[in-house]
Amino acid sequence: MAPLQIEPTWWISVVEIPVVAALFHMLHGLRRDLHARIDRADERDSEALRRTREDLAAYKLEVARTYVPLSLVREIDRRLSQQLLRIESKIEEVSRAATAAAAALDAAQKATAGHRAATRLGAMADMEDEA
Repeated sequence: MAPLQIEPTWWISVVEIPVVAALFHMLHGLRRDLHARIDRADERDSEALRRTREDLAAYKLEVARTYVPLSLVREIDRRLSQQLLRIESKIEEVSRAATAAAAALDAAQKATAGHRAATRLGAMADMEDEA
């Protein structure tokens, strides 16, 4: 074998090993890059989901605040106040009637007690006259 003459299989082996190693290195780099991209996408998605949830909560709060028109709230407040005033006047009427009834009952009891006392005095006087 001549020193300048090298077998073709040797050349293929010498070139093939570094090429296969380079391919494995490229595949490993692509796989690592793909996983990093997936992780970044998950972070972006979770951040977008968090922002969407916050926006939805803010929107729900705004809808709750402005759902009922202010004019309707004022009308309901006015009607409720009128009804409460009517109830209050009826309670005052009942209270006055109860006070008047209690005073009349008290006067009737005093009159009855006075009448009984007068009757007793009259009866005692009659008994003394008979004796």
